[in-house]
Amino acid sequence: MAAARSVLDWLENPAEDNGIRFSGPDGTWDFWSYSRLAALTRQFAAGLTQRGIGNGQRVTLIQSSGPHFVASFFGAMLAGAVPSPAAPPLVFGDIAAYADHVNGLVHTARSALVVADAQLVDTIREILADAAAAPPVADFGDVPATEPADRTGRTSARDLALLQFTSGSTGRSRGVEVSHGALASNVAAIHRWLRWTPADATASWLPVHHDMGLIGCLVAPVVMGGDLWLLAPGDFLREPARYLRCFGEFGARLTAMPNFGLEYVTRRVSPDALTDCDFTAWRAVIIGAEHIDPDSLRRFHAALAPFGLSRQALLPAYGLAESTLAVTGVPLDEDWTCAIVDPDALAVGSPLRQVPDGQPIVGCGRPLAGLTVSIVDSDRAELSNGPAELPEGTVGEIVVRGSSVADGYADSRDTRTTTLSAGELRSGDAGFVLDGQLFVLGRLGDSIKIRGTTVFAEDLEAAMAGLGLRAHRCAVLLGMHRQQPTVVAMLEQELSESAIDTLVALLRRRTETARIVLVTAARGAIARTSSGKVRRRQLWNAFVTGQLPGTVLYDTQEPKLATGGRRS
Repeated sequence: MAAARSVLDWLENPAEDNGIRFSGPDGTWDFWSYSRLAALTRQFAAGLTQRGIGNGQRVTLIQSSGPHFVASFFGAMLAGAVPSPAAPPLVFGDIAAYADHVNGLVHTARSALVVADAQLVDTIREILADAAAAPPVADFGDVPATEPADRTGRTSARDLALLQFTSGSTGRSRGVEVSHGALASNVAAIHRWLRWTPADATASWLPVHHDMGLIGCLVAPVVMGGDLWLLAPGDFLREPARYLRCFGEFGARLTAMPNFGLEYVTRRVSPDALTDCDFTAWRAVIIGAEHIDPDSLRRFHAALAPFGLSRQALLPAYGLAESTLAVTGVPLDEDWTCAIVDPDALAVGSPLRQVPDGQPIVGCGRPLAGLTVSIVDSDRAELSNGPAELPEGTVGEIVVRGSSVADGYADSRDTRTTTLSAGELRSGDAGFVLDGQLFVLGRLGDSIKIRGTTVFAEDLEAAMAGLGLRAHRCAVLLGMHRQQPTVVAMLEQELSESAIDTLVALLRRRTETARIVLVTAARGAIARTSSGKVRRRQLWNAFVTGQLPGTVLYDTQEPKLATGGRRS
């Protein structure tokens, strides 16, 4: 693949006619041309330089989707500094948990400056007040200089471009160090995958503080120079039809979202709201970031097909922050497919069994340009000098190699499952390859082995959804507790005794001899990352220490609880 251009090249000759439309109140849009955004970016870069910030220093950005975030992000790079986006507190709700989260991010980043939305400055200062060597906190308006900056920052391929934090589904967020070369390579691979041109407009509602929303739905369209309609996540939740009109009326063609977004659109948007929409030009709906449900894909397509959406526009994909963003994706103009496998034969290191009435696993496509994917036996890899690669059709750990793999983690002491070294990423995710296509099963850290068979939390959650339980109001935690495989099903909903019996029977079929614990809790008790992923490790630790919130409805060790319950 030819050398990728720098993601700052757009600043050299920014378009006057194309740009970003930021969602405003009452259905309005605030248009900022790329020329106008470039000028603000250069002023921000000059302001950082005047403060003496550059040369690889980290700048934490706690800002909502808007022109200030765009200028801060690219301006930090232009000054030779390293932007490190973080979610605003409204995403979390629990201010104590948010304070702990932000302190961890700023400490890990060793930030020289925190730039926050004006209304957040006092809150962030208070949060960081007791931190050792706390950086100054500034409103965006305090940073830009009156004169714009020339392109003076370091932008060689080896220099650090971005410190992006993982969503933290396996514990405290990890700071991933992405070089300019890796960032440019991944953006170029996404452009090539989607045959992206400046005529292809994008629309997104994803938060801009980490990979899918940041790289896929902000950096990629800005670098290409195509129009972008950018909604805040709350705008999408309040009025998902507004997002759809970006494609049906305004001409957007590309987008990305997790499975949750498909389900939300299907549930909340009626055909009457789409009467004047035409989706025939909508070329790509990239689906990733969480378990992909084939029924969600079918329902989304069935709802929008009458208005022209092609089934081939649905593009399941796999990616993660440690590979900048994208790793694999279904090619344009190809149908997504499923592998139908025996769920009892998903043991790491064992061949799959494909059966007609088995469990459907959605294919996530083939590796993008500059990347390779292999499957290894993680257990044997720990005992040898390198990973033991497995043949096609065998479950194991997904390993990614290539030009967009990040350099490493900001905290080198972090020894959790996902590991980075010398351009190789051991993902901590389980999957298999068939006919060159990757199929993803779930986190290795969110699984247990029962009689040699690996059981994955996401698979159990999918099975529970098949009983009619709301997918985003339940979570499964798996682990060894007191030397016994244990399944904890946590529910933010009430269950009748008959529903409890049905759920226990399902979990018993899938987990055989494991201890089963059902817990019901108030809505919001299931700890999640800012992108909606379950914080399984955090919740598991709470279970082990007896601090999991809620009431135990059923426990294999105390089955009579189903009629009464006790606090967990």
